Amino acid sequence: MKRLLTAIVMLLCTIGIANAQPPRFQFKKNDPKIYTLRVDNVTMEIDANNGARITSLKYDTTEVLSQINFPNMYGSTFWTSPQKEWNWPPVQEHDMAPYEVSENQGVITMTSPLSAKIPLRIQKRFEVDNKDKSIVVTYTLINESDQERKVAPWEITRVLAHGTVYFDADVDAITPAGLMNFVKKDGLATYDIDHVERQNRKINADGKGWLAFKSNGLVLKKVFPDLKPSEPAPDEAEIQVYVNQGDTYVELESQGAYTTLKPKQKLDWTVKWYLSKE
Repeated sequence: MKRLLTAIVMLLCTIGIANAQPPRFQFKKNDPKIYTLRVDNVTMEIDANNGARITSLKYDTTEVLSQINFPNMYGSTFWTSPQKEWNWPPVQEHDMAPYEVSENQGVITMTSPLSAKIPLRIQKRFEVDNKDKSIVVTYTLINESDQERKVAPWEITRVLAHGTVYFDADVDAITPAGLMNFVKKDGLATYDIDHVERQNRKINADGKGWLAFKSNGLVLKKVFPDLKPSEPAPDEAEIQVYVNQGDTYVELESQGAYTTLKPKQKLDWTVKWYLSKE
């Protein structure tokens, strides 16, 4: 009997320990619409009430994403491409509106309301890959209209205005030429962020399916499907870098293939986020 009681106590303790393990998705105190993902030392926060925007990405306590108090120009968001279809500002239902949230087997899905201007619904799925220690973000574009539509996915990540941007591309093919001081370093197109010119600047490049940023001893690398030069949307590119004027923020932008969607057809596009020490 004593052995049986001991076994029962040990089993209950084991269950208690297992149940005490923190879930991969947690509600942030005082705001149940902000979700937190963790993988090792990396923490990502997503605000479902603000366009399902990624509002924070930290290694331990060091922040990588821009937190500047600049009207809605912080964190990481997602738009449809090409931009000329909606011009500016971004479509509110995609960029700023509250998203519906569901969770299933460790995957959290956030779904946008439908825009009358651009009848495409956006879904964002977030999950952790414990094998390679990445956070996986899958964007889905759904054609809710009764007509075919051509569209490309577009992720816009605003980072600190100090650091180095780099990716695999031919420096001489970056356009517009000479707008940013990209140089070839270790075989990669590399740009040490500067603020010499007080103007907004943006370049286009044909990369190799990844884009990275170094700052404060950390490296953020985002990996996505590589495109052929003919695949981006008109006047767009696989990789774009935007430097906002002044000491404010820099955008790391990546796009997927320009695709025709039939009514109710979906397009999935996945970006893997890696954050590590330099």
